[in-house]
Amino acid sequence: MAYVDGFVAAVPTANRDAFIEHATIAAEVMKECGAIRTVDCWGDDVPDGEVTSFPMAVQKKDDETVVFSWIVWPSKEVRDAGMKKMMEHPRMQPDVHPMPFDGKRVIFGGFEIISEG
Repeated sequence: MAYVDGFVAAVPTANRDAFIEHATIAAEVMKECGAIRTVDCWGDDVPDGEVTSFPMAVQKKDDETVVFSWIVWPSKEVRDAGMKKMMEHPRMQPDVHPMPFDGKRVIFGGFEIISEG
């Protein structure tokens, strides 16, 4: 059964083009490592919350935009092997391909699909 990795991050709004370039390269590498699909979304209607919200979760600053991304893998096993390959991939090394956002404020997790419409 397919497996999904999800990510939420705060990206400096001025780094939108750099984020798109980063996401494009990362998607190519992830697909080389077995991913079926990658999706990256730039926040458009992401309200602040009073108790919880995407902006609160990633400690979004006024000059940042929330992004929401996911990767679909054929299975958790393919994902585990693919993520290991991706982290070791020469094109994904921080000195070659730095993240245009604060990686310490990224929320991420792996999810088993239980329903699809």
